[in-house]
Amino acid sequence: MKSIKQVQITFDCAVPLRVARFWSEVLGYVTPPPPEGFATWDDFDREPPPGYEGPAFAACADPSGVGPRLFFQRVPEGKVVKNRVHLDVRVGTGLVGEERLAAIEAECARLLPLGAVRGKLLVADGVNESCLLMQDVEGNEFCLD
Repeated sequence: MKSIKQVQITFDCAVPLRVARFWSEVLGYVTPPPPEGFATWDDFDREPPPGYEGPAFAACADPSGVGPRLFFQRVPEGKVVKNRVHLDVRVGTGLVGEERLAAIEAECARLLPLGAVRGKLLVADGVNESCLLMQDVEGNEFCLD
């Protein structure tokens, strides 16, 4: 039996490019270049074509090729329930106690200006280590752990 070597994670969303750009910043991934005639995506955002809703899909990828590609597709309906699958952003791997909490809090502080929303902090309980529940720019849950 052949084994699968690559996995792509797909997000349903309202504004694919916005969500792709958020996750690119979170993970250090890269997005495709901006449309022709624009030096940066920020330039494009300042002067998009009239009536432009953005692309129907967008993607970002790990520049090293190790991590999974993330794909974002526009869907008409909004998010209405909790995610059944979520990403864990592993910022505290190998750390415990206060050192782990400090790493999680530092990453949270970096992500809030990008549009992330802070959720509940789950503090170590002797069995599980600490993690912080968060949401991306469209309300998709993820954890900093």
